[in-house]
Amino acid sequence: MRKLIIYILLIIVICFTIPVLFTKSFQTNNVSAEAQENVAQSSISNYNYKEYDTISLLHKKDNTIEEVKLDEYLYGVVSAEMPVDFELEALKAQAVVARTYTIYKIINSGKKHGEAYICDDSTCCQAWISKEDRLNRWEEQKREENWNKIVNAVNSTQGKIITYNGEPINAFFHSNSGGKTEMPINVWGGSGYPYLQCVETSGEENYSQYASEAEFSKEELSDKIKSKYSDLVIDNLNEENIKILEYTDSGRVKTLKVGNKNISGVEIRTLLGLRSTNFKISFNNDKVKFEVIGYGHGVGLSQTGSDSLAKQGLSYEEIIKHFYSGVEIINY
Repeated sequence: MRKLIIYILLIIVICFTIPVLFTKSFQTNNVSAEAQENVAQSSISNYNYKEYDTISLLHKKDNTIEEVKLDEYLYGVVSAEMPVDFELEALKAQAVVARTYTIYKIINSGKKHGEAYICDDSTCCQAWISKEDRLNRWEEQKREENWNKIVNAVNSTQGKIITYNGEPINAFFHSNSGGKTEMPINVWGGSGYPYLQCVETSGEENYSQYASEAEFSKEELSDKIKSKYSDLVIDNLNEENIKILEYTDSGRVKTLKVGNKNISGVEIRTLLGLRSTNFKISFNNDKVKFEVIGYGHGVGLSQTGSDSLAKQGLSYEEIIKHFYSGVEIINY
């Protein structure tokens, strides 16, 4: 009888214990799934983005600082950086990229601009134009339609930023890649960013206005290079003493031999004012011609590439993930 009572008690204990074990297992699995879904948010919560609803913008022209709402600032950036006749999805991509770039700069630039978060100089931060100036540059009959399109691109992506491993990315962008983007290490050195890889984009060849030529006399070319390399030794510029030695993976000029000097394509672009480092060289009597493809450093999002992909039916999210590898688009 005593044994029977013990068996009954054991059965009761088991009946109550098994449901508890299953419930705990189910809860644990649920927490794990939620943690995986929120991994991209783990670092984002470290920032108080409410601080960035209003930003301090430095106007380089007169060195004044203006307090402006973030999205109102982005109206000026998108309308300054990308042609308004580009596809709406391309403009949306530009808006998200510009918002991400702004927040990245605020977080990482320290006191570069003193009391201001960011400036309106495209050679330093990103371009910006006031609404009044932007409207004055458009045809009168298209002003309202154009401005509404810009506002739509920004407002319909409100709060969206691009992250990699939970951190806002350094969202570089440029005008035209010539069909393939560049690795940042080939432009600025360093170790680069894992989300900025060489990617090919179809359709950029259709933007022929971004192809250009620059022609110099041999003397003029020599003088421009000697402005930086005073010890340049070169008797006569020809196919033997000025030639491309090495290309990057994207097809841009990595190293150029000029006389006794090996000079990077980036330096040559700067010295000669070329639109990109994707160029060919040809000679015609006393002239040296550079045939250039693309416009800009070639890193990150290509604006004409975005427009081309939008024309092919891609959404702004798909466009962004085409140009930035392994990223997430989150609402901060």
